[in-house]
Amino acid sequence: MRASLRHKIIAVCDRKISEKGPNVGLSFYAFFANRNDDPELLMEAAEWWIRTHRLDHFEKAEKIKSMVQAMS
Repeated sequence: MRASLRHKIIAVCDRKISEKGPNVGLSFYAFFANRNDDPELLMEAAEWWIRTHRLDHFEKAEKIKSMVQAMS
């Protein structure tokens, strides 16, 4: 996963956790605008989420953040 996507995921997770608490869930769509302006990046996130890790549609933001941080 490219560094820019890792940084974006961590930032979104941090924001969601601070807004809604440590039990907030999200899907990989949370990292993108409603408008699909970067299909390559969206598919990269989907591949990581669905094929690589076989995650549920909604997962805890804390879990996703930890997984992404472990990649660094």
